[in-house]
Amino acid sequence: MNLSNLKPAEGSTKTRKRIGRGSGSGLGGTSTRGHKGAKSRSGYSRKIGFEGGQMPLQRRLPKFGFKNINRVEYKAINIEVLQALATDKKLEKIGLDVLIEAGFVSKKQLVKILGKGELTAKLEVEAHAFSKTAEAAIVAAGGTVVKL
Repeated sequence: MNLSNLKPAEGSTKTRKRIGRGSGSGLGGTSTRGHKGAKSRSGYSRKIGFEGGQMPLQRRLPKFGFKNINRVEYKAINIEVLQALATDKKLEKIGLDVLIEAGFVSKKQLVKILGKGELTAKLEVEAHAFSKTAEAAIVAAGGTVVKL
């Protein structure tokens, strides 16, 4: 055996259909598109959601809801996460830079501290917003809250 007599395995390759190459090929004429109609024309593409002239689903259903343009979206971080950070890295102050470095938030995100979990460390926490329970837990542990 050498490179000159290599062949693909039996049945592993197929020859493609050469459509529209004369009636003798058996695939000329209508070129597998059937007779007449929009789908047989060149350049045909169906509109998204087109249902053959039937009223499309997105027009049959009513509109609802709205987007509040004044919504402020915060990245939620629980006090149990702050406790874990404080014990791992031996911190007394947790600000945005610490959270960004740890990979919890990106630079552009606003941060809100929520009250899930327990906090035992005395921490100074900086964030854009705090829930009432989180604020109470931080103060109860002897820490301070700084709103940015």
